[in-house]
Amino acid sequence: MEENEKTPESEDIDVEDINDVNDIEDIEEINDKLTDLIPELIESRDFQKVKELLRELEPQDVAIILEDIPFDLVPVVFRLLPKTMAADCFSEMSADAQEILIKGFSDSELKFILDELYIDDTVDMIEEMPANVVKRILANCDSESRAQINQILKYPKDSAGSIMTVEYVRLEKNMSIADAFARIRRVGTDKETIYTCYVTESDKTLVGVVSAMDLMLNDTDKLISEIMDTNVICVTTDEDKEAVAATMSKYDFLAIPVVDADNRLVGIVTVDDAIDVIQDEATEDITKMAAITPNDKPYFKVGVFSTWLSRIPWLLLLMLSATFTGAIISHYEDALSKVIILTSFIPMLMDTAGNAGGQASVTIIRAISLGEVEPKDILRVLWKEFRVAFLCGVSLAAVGFLKAFIFDARGEPEALLVALTVAITLAATVVVAKAVGCCMPLLIKKLGFDPAVVASPFITTIVDAISLVVYFAIATAILPALNML
Repeated sequence: MEENEKTPESEDIDVEDINDVNDIEDIEEINDKLTDLIPELIESRDFQKVKELLRELEPQDVAIILEDIPFDLVPVVFRLLPKTMAADCFSEMSADAQEILIKGFSDSELKFILDELYIDDTVDMIEEMPANVVKRILANCDSESRAQINQILKYPKDSAGSIMTVEYVRLEKNMSIADAFARIRRVGTDKETIYTCYVTESDKTLVGVVSAMDLMLNDTDKLISEIMDTNVICVTTDEDKEAVAATMSKYDFLAIPVVDADNRLVGIVTVDDAIDVIQDEATEDITKMAAITPNDKPYFKVGVFSTWLSRIPWLLLLMLSATFTGAIISHYEDALSKVIILTSFIPMLMDTAGNAGGQASVTIIRAISLGEVEPKDILRVLWKEFRVAFLCGVSLAAVGFLKAFIFDARGEPEALLVALTVAITLAATVVVAKAVGCCMPLLIKKLGFDPAVVASPFITTIVDAISLVVYFAIATAILPALNML
């Protein structure tokens, strides 16, 4: 292929192509093409074309493209962006890409970016940066911003205070709506949201809240005290950030006020931060449920050694815990040697029991995370899962009996009793597995730990051991009648 011949992925794109985009799939396709095209344009020094293409995109899409092009080109492309877009794009980029850009920025460039960032975004960035970069960031912040950053950094990592922003619109109750509009116009451009405004006393004690709709639909000579909602739902600075996100989800808030112990307004948590919390918590739960140590970095940003470290402790623990199942099988070795056919059903029984327990545990853990179930509901949960387990157990027992009798034990003189043993074991282990699967997360939650840590892998290990004990107990109860054991 000749050098000037372009591959389909790097085919030319015009501004009109970007403006014609109307759905997510088209946007992703454009982003993929630009990821290949932009390095070629930079190499040919067609900087004007790069500027024309990127300024038509949303900052979030530009950030994705910058993450995917070679690192050495990131500063070059970033400097081609319009200033306001560059700041918005910077806040959407990963910590690694941000660090590369900061190291290449002049002090004036860094100061511009920091001035355009919201304080909570600056704090998030600082938490991911090495000490030498943090020192340079703080040196280029003004004294007010440094004080606000230090204030947020003092709060515990998982608290509402750590994810709040101090950039909100504050009104006073004796203001007229006209005065409120004047303040919003004056300070609103630097605030994270103007759709919800908070009403306080002069000492910042929170007394009410008004929305942009409230302000627009009332006469301008009315006082804020006449239209504000005094029933304000708020959170404290030390409240868990996951609970804050759940509260915002429950009430469909775009923002929620954060107050200190004296009910003074110190900040707000906005919906974009709540979504990040929900996503992070869901990711953490998924990794725990898969017996992996949580990691907040993207998949390709985590090295092989780090991935090994996050997985091997759990694999070792689960492997050693399987010793119990081996010990149980060894204990009944004589029985198995006399009725060899029993051995062939062990994998099926263990897998079925593990799957049944896993279903119950995952369902309950999800219900706990959504606030639908609490430890006090354990009896209600147990009663429901028992009925579900009974129906599942009977269904599996019927199919298991036919399978064992017709296919597996066919030709054996004791085929009927072996099939009966398997069927009863299936029914019994499903009931026990679901009971264990639904109760353990609730008990762990009651003890103050994360229920996700006892999800599928641990439930499966416990249930495997129980299913073997039940299996051999039922076998020795049924088969001795024919002097088989």
